[in-house]
Amino acid sequence: MENWITTVMEEFGYIGVFLLIMLENLFPPIPSEVILTFGGFWTTQSDLSVFGVVVASTIGSVVGAIILYGIGALVGIKRIERFVDRWGKVLRLTSKDIHKANSWFEKYDVWTVFFCRFIPLIRSLISLPAGLAKMNFFTFLLLTTLGTLIWNLVLVNIGAAVGESWETIVHYMDIYSNIAYAVLAIIFIVVVVRFYQKKMRS
Repeated sequence: MENWITTVMEEFGYIGVFLLIMLENLFPPIPSEVILTFGGFWTTQSDLSVFGVVVASTIGSVVGAIILYGIGALVGIKRIERFVDRWGKVLRLTSKDIHKANSWFEKYDVWTVFFCRFIPLIRSLISLPAGLAKMNFFTFLLLTTLGTLIWNLVLVNIGAAVGESWETIVHYMDIYSNIAYAVLAIIFIVVVVRFYQKKMRS
């Protein structure tokens, strides 16, 4: 994976950065940390600039996020409801549960979309529920751009600063990712437990 990413960037420059980051948004297993830190390092070995890599990666990320937002908006809450009405007994879900989740996202959508941009994997997937909840598109676009720009600025500049040691940063980012996933898992478990406790009481 890493060899493929570095080859694309070496061959296609800014266009390669744009395409790789756009794909990272559509296929989250592609690690943005590798793309961005190597992109920063590559600015010390080529004609690419930190500014150019940040711009190309930010545009690629926003385009990918817009595509996922569009998919979520096209699927829509009604189709999800029909799916739950059919398979809800198996999943132990009801249409009311879907509306509650949707209402929660609508209440906290601003913070969710912005801060999730700093969590690997989740930073890409968050665009789907944003589209599903029909979040205001321009608000979504602004928060996505700001969050993505900060993420890209930090990683590209770190990659440029450490030079050939950029792979070390990827290692530390893996540790950061694991911690973030563990925290999210704990939060998810707590939310699910509280949800079922309220459901049992009612």
